[in-house]
Amino acid sequence: MKKIAVLTSGGDAPGMNAAIRAIVRTGIDAGMDVYGVRQGYAGLIAGDFVYLSRRDVGGIMHTGGTMLGSARCDEFRTLEGRQKAIDALCKQGIEALVVIGGNGSQAGAYDLWQMGYPVVGVASTIDNDLEGSDVTIGVDTAINVALEAIDRLKVTAASHRRAFLVEVMGRKCGYVALVSGIAGGAEVVVISEREVAPEEVARELRAAYERGKNHALVVVAEGAQNNAQKLIQHFEADEGAIGFGLRATILGHVQRGANPTSADRLLATRLGHGAVRALARGERGVLIGLRGDHLASTPLGEIVGRQKPLDLSLFELARIMAQ
Repeated sequence: MKKIAVLTSGGDAPGMNAAIRAIVRTGIDAGMDVYGVRQGYAGLIAGDFVYLSRRDVGGIMHTGGTMLGSARCDEFRTLEGRQKAIDALCKQGIEALVVIGGNGSQAGAYDLWQMGYPVVGVASTIDNDLEGSDVTIGVDTAINVALEAIDRLKVTAASHRRAFLVEVMGRKCGYVALVSGIAGGAEVVVISEREVAPEEVARELRAAYERGKNHALVVVAEGAQNNAQKLIQHFEADEGAIGFGLRATILGHVQRGANPTSADRLLATRLGHGAVRALARGERGVLIGLRGDHLASTPLGEIVGRQKPLDLSLFELARIMAQ
């Protein structure tokens, strides 16, 4: 194999650049020419390729986002659009594609594989909802950004005897919220996998107030039915029900924009390196992820359309630690 390409797709995740760097340098070390695809699947259809040398990926490992860009592409959802993408790859003489991204991105990779084009995926999403990897690129950074915010909010909360709702990203997966809540010492964690009614939130906050605590914290997943906005609306009419004054902070995309932690830089480097090695071994149509402390290949067909289940024993741990 002499020519490969790499693209990033879907939501950006801290560590994507480290993965690109690893793919380029591992590919060159194996005697391959490596091309980047700008703007995800949209760039693939347009044939927007750029040759990448070792120096082109120097100085990017510590940066957030993706140097290649990412974009939504409705055209790629069509058979005609995917055929255009394959034609563009073949015209450039590119023999295989590495796709860095989450569920939607890997579904696109699987579609190309089903049409006969060689692909390998790299597990990357801050949501950590992708089957095939215990942890995905960007998760550790997203949690640490949330924790930094939580720690700062607890300081001001204690000063004013308040409770804070902190909403974190993660779409329909509550992993980031649950881990952030445990590590941040939250009184309540609200996730879609274990919905908590406003009345239950009120009981826990009131109990914390009556135990003499001078502040309280609720960590809420953005995908929960009772997200931060709905909880605030519920308690606006009767703040006395919880004892504390209540404020909300929605972290949103700030969790994506951070520089990657050392854990994400290392994970991205290992997965990017592993993806090129997998292609060199002749593996196709697989996702490269981390199982335990070892890289693992999982067929894309076993990943597409699924969400990795959340370990709800962590929810019980959060409950006990909040007492």
